[in-house]
Amino acid sequence: MEKLTIVGRDEHPQKAPVDPESLVHRQLLGGDFWRKIPAYRDIDEATWLDHRWQSKHTIVKPDKLLDVVQELVTPGFIADAREGFHRAPMSLRVSPYLLSLIDWANAYEDPLRRQFIPLGSVLRPDHPKLDLDSLHEQADAPVPGLTHRYPDKALFLALDTCPVYCRFCTRSYAVGVDTDQVEKVSLKPTVDRWERAFEYIASRPELEDIVISGGDSYNLRAEHITTIGNRLLDLPNVRRMRFATKGPAVMPQKILTDDPWFAALAGVVERGRKLHKEVVLHTHFNHPTELTEITQRAMNRLFEAGVTVRNQSVLQRGVNDAPETMRLLIKRMSYLNVHAYYVYVHDLVKGVEDLRTTVGTAIELEKQVRGLTAGFNTPTFVVDAPGGGGKRDCHSFEHYNPETGISVYRSPNVNEAAFYCYFDPIDLLSAAGQQRWADPAEHELMLAEAIAAARARQR
Repeated sequence: MEKLTIVGRDEHPQKAPVDPESLVHRQLLGGDFWRKIPAYRDIDEATWLDHRWQSKHTIVKPDKLLDVVQELVTPGFIADAREGFHRAPMSLRVSPYLLSLIDWANAYEDPLRRQFIPLGSVLRPDHPKLDLDSLHEQADAPVPGLTHRYPDKALFLALDTCPVYCRFCTRSYAVGVDTDQVEKVSLKPTVDRWERAFEYIASRPELEDIVISGGDSYNLRAEHITTIGNRLLDLPNVRRMRFATKGPAVMPQKILTDDPWFAALAGVVERGRKLHKEVVLHTHFNHPTELTEITQRAMNRLFEAGVTVRNQSVLQRGVNDAPETMRLLIKRMSYLNVHAYYVYVHDLVKGVEDLRTTVGTAIELEKQVRGLTAGFNTPTFVVDAPGGGGKRDCHSFEHYNPETGISVYRSPNVNEAAFYCYFDPIDLLSAAGQQRWADPAEHELMLAEAIAAARARQR
């Protein structure tokens, strides 16, 4: 019999110290990096940090964006982008700050370009099971702009605009202006609509947790932040709220120079603390290059004011689906006091099949990052189950067939009897899987097979 050796604590070799130069998560982009863009060559730091200047010069028309970068890219790229904008379901909105972080010498591969500027050459057909509102947020809305799915939590969509429009937005049915492809649902920030939401929340004593999103909390005026925050804090049943925003990733200048907005947020956080209620900021960094020295200054200001910041990333092909990229993102956020909370397996969103990846990829990434840093800075990888099942740990499926790309989840706190199916992108499946999806007669058969396998597991 082989003898087992138990190694004592004192017998473990010490880890060798690391070279400080290897701690790349601490190496943040600084200096006047924006001057590499010809249009911003003469912009001084004070102007660059002015949130009003950033907002005023945010680009919302494809022709304007292409004019700004035409000296940096080829005519072929310009033509490719024009076609991408024509076919995109999302409006364009890109800040100068974000534009300056893109590596225009490698524009086709750049992870930030992929997220915000569509190219016709890489677009793929939508998955046949895709729905414009794949998460059924409108179906779960008792009043316009308020989704009540989980027992004790509601999502309050306060408005329908953002400081940037992401290609992969799961609310492309409402966010932004109409495009050539999508006529949007209106969720304007009106007092009457908000009041209906507040009345519903007050009428449901089980609601303790409210997410304020949209659109984006960054686009709420200071008085809106105060009104919404205090109105919810005044409700005895509400114990927690989260202001959700992409803003710090695309315009951290607002936190540094929009003093009324910052004071309003900090004031609601402080009042909540005195009432023993939690108010936090949820943001959305997807790639390490989105965190710069300007980000650090903004996060420091929030930290000094006692504002907790958590992050929710979206897993995207060619953006953050490599282990080394996800590791660096998590470590860099931790370094700036941003807690990695969730990584979402990309929702089934119209017009961005080139960005989606597989459940199998998410499962492997979670293995790769677990143990990298403290647990409270390690994200949970989740599938937001199509059809309104809510967030499920990506590995908690009842059934997953990598050949067909169908994963089946249960969500007992939402609907005990229901099965919710997620679909990997077809172009990443095996040849056999792609062949089955090429035949419409196979679609319902594959779905039935997957659900039958999930049911069998329950017996």
